[in-house]
Amino acid sequence: MPPRDPGTARAVVRAEVDHGRAELIGDPDRPQAWTLLVDGTAQSHVDLADPEHLEFEYVRRMGHVIDLAAPPWTPLRALHLGGGAWTLPRYLAATRPGSAQVVVELDAALIDLVAARLPVDDPGLRLTSGDARAILATHPAGSADLVVLDVFAGARTPAHLTSAEFVADVRRVLAADGVYLANVADGGDLAFARDQLATVAESFPRLAAIAAPDLLSGRRFGNVVVVASARELPLDELVRRTAADPFRARVLSGAELRQRIRGARVRRDRATTPSPVPPAGFFGQ
Repeated sequence: MPPRDPGTARAVVRAEVDHGRAELIGDPDRPQAWTLLVDGTAQSHVDLADPEHLEFEYVRRMGHVIDLAAPPWTPLRALHLGGGAWTLPRYLAATRPGSAQVVVELDAALIDLVAARLPVDDPGLRLTSGDARAILATHPAGSADLVVLDVFAGARTPAHLTSAEFVADVRRVLAADGVYLANVADGGDLAFARDQLATVAESFPRLAAIAAPDLLSGRRFGNVVVVASARELPLDELVRRTAADPFRARVLSGAELRQRIRGARVRRDRATTPSPVPPAGFFGQ
């Protein structure tokens, strides 16, 4: 979901960060809410007064998965690859107090900006600056219950975070019943998303994809949420929640998903590509 028109926002904060120009745009409808953009691309929306409010469509879908990842209020060990303004870490801290979370963000100056302007008071939240894959490699086996990938360089996911070798390292870091969540941006025939699903399926026996119907039919560009685990996924409840959400989505799994990804390529380090360039204006550019 693109941010609201900055001309109607109540405030705008601009700052140069390590990898571009960041803007925090005040939400005119929510007094303590902000949208973060980097070089014109919408990265996050957060509400300091209500961290359980998830504004972007794909983030709401990730929130449904996180809600079902363990019994309510059970703390999770979470590794977030991609920081932005820490929307899901805030959500997890609010809905599962006591969770131990690591947020990885390449841009150290962006971390400082968000910490100063949109602070979080949670001792379980640790922020670290660096490359997502390099930091993933330092984590012990079985040390996370949840790994979330939501990394964009500009408006594209970097190629080295789209390979089978990367996904295999995610699998290593996850506990036996852990869950992997990835945001994949694509459009048209969804060739990139289908390759990503095939790539994830090489490491994880349980797989699902969540997306809006018009994205699945090729009518627009958008976000596909990839959900993977070594254990059974709570598909029935996930279907109910996504169907009842204000931004209705479909959950693909089983034979239907296998049919969708038939013929897709498993991407390896020697032949990876970034995610496709989105159409102008899609991410608020």
